[in-house]
Amino acid sequence: MKDINNTNVKEQTFPKSPLGDLGGNFVEIMDTTLRDGEQTSGVSFVAAEKLSIAKLLLEELRVDRIEIASARVSDGEYASVKRIAQWAKDNGHIDKVEVLGFVDGRTSLEWAQKAGCKVVNLLCKGSENHCKHQLRKTPDQHLADIRQVLAYAREMGITVNIYLEDWSNGMRDSEDYVFYMVDNLKNESIARFMLPDTLGILNPSETFKFCIKMVGRYPDLHFDFHAHNDYDLAVSNVFEAVRAGVKGVHVTINGLGERAGNAPLSSAVAVLHDQLKKRTNIDESKINDVSKLVESYSGIRIPANKPVIGDNVFTQVAGIHADGDSKRNLYYNDLLPERFGRERVYALGKTSGKANILQNLRMLGIELDDEMMALVTQRIIELGDKKEVVTIEELPFIVSDIVKNSTSDDSPVKVLDYSTAISKGLRPMAIVKMEIYGEVYQQSAAGEGQYHAISKAMYKIYKKLNKPTPELLDYEVYIPPGGQTNAMVQTIITWKFNDKTFRTRGLSTDQTVSAIKATEKMLNIIEGE
Repeated sequence: MKDINNTNVKEQTFPKSPLGDLGGNFVEIMDTTLRDGEQTSGVSFVAAEKLSIAKLLLEELRVDRIEIASARVSDGEYASVKRIAQWAKDNGHIDKVEVLGFVDGRTSLEWAQKAGCKVVNLLCKGSENHCKHQLRKTPDQHLADIRQVLAYAREMGITVNIYLEDWSNGMRDSEDYVFYMVDNLKNESIARFMLPDTLGILNPSETFKFCIKMVGRYPDLHFDFHAHNDYDLAVSNVFEAVRAGVKGVHVTINGLGERAGNAPLSSAVAVLHDQLKKRTNIDESKINDVSKLVESYSGIRIPANKPVIGDNVFTQVAGIHADGDSKRNLYYNDLLPERFGRERVYALGKTSGKANILQNLRMLGIELDDEMMALVTQRIIELGDKKEVVTIEELPFIVSDIVKNSTSDDSPVKVLDYSTAISKGLRPMAIVKMEIYGEVYQQSAAGEGQYHAISKAMYKIYKKLNKPTPELLDYEVYIPPGGQTNAMVQTIITWKFNDKTFRTRGLSTDQTVSAIKATEKMLNIIEGE
């Protein structure tokens, strides 16, 4: 065996590269959601989902390559690969579809070829530690095995890229081994040398240093960088790898992947485009839609604050930001939501202020005078103390409630307090305290439901006072589209009183409370009759 520590290759030093100087201006994107991404704990895509994702990646997002499976995994995996490969062949994408293979003679190659694939990503050892202790082989023995697979691939017409597995540890602990492997493989029929940070150990400084050594030593080779996110540095490491001159990066949708996942396509592409001014073939406007679909298929929720694709990342909460946006876009950056098929949202809550509300009203085409604007602002602040955010879908309900159904502090009838009790096997009970023309009254009643019990208690008070009460004709409940468990609820009740039919509305995050408000408004209306 040759001594890899004496390879007669002079150690080189490389100057720090200016941004974008190395590797050209175009970066190739390889998506491995269907292979590495499916190694996320609890994630397993069925064949139809895999095909759907493959189509979206190649034809909608326009990634350059996709890695769709590992060879020899299962019969189900084989069927999925075969289905994707057939579609890819029929649509001119077969050279973009890749399968992870192993240094096992013809076995992985034949598996891939039988499934219809033409590109295999060969998993080789990129650290001396893996070579010696996992394979129990010398570097020369491992090289001989790799060359045998490459020879078979040439016979079979299969393109081979190689992964230097554990390359990051290899560069830390056995740099001479890494150089020895590449020195002996650089003239072989290998399309790409792929540099994985298999265990996610690298920091940005190391990534740049190690990648620039590879690029500087082998300027004619195509290098890919494959990041893992164990220290939450995957995107930063992608940035440094590209800055050092690698020509391709590996990503997954939503950052899916083993352990802490891989570099998310959404963030990596935004960084490449904006921070490094690199070109890719990615259609940014499709990123959000594809991310949401993969979220649905995988069952792994996208965090609300995840850059580019999180629900909250284009939401301005503070009123000062909305005010600044209306004055020469003072709080905008290059990550405009429209780039990614999204819209900027101005959250409505206790910190919103008038500017946020105005922005939302403009979007809805609603104009209010100063008095109504003040009332709407106050109502939203009150609601913000009860729930985190008031949605734009709920805003028309709030405006309508205030404009059409406001009750003032000098209203003759006020519901001061109430209490309800629900027990299994017993009718709901309610106690209601009301103020009518300055006098306070309290009654209790049982009913068929909470609101029924409350209304009966109210009517008991009115009966004692010999006051007439209306007939309830209809009771409707509305929740805004997309409403969640804490959504605003609008209750509209239709009444008949003195041969006159009218409706009142109540709005709250609680259905019973909204009905009580509608009833309180009705009582004030009939007091004015």
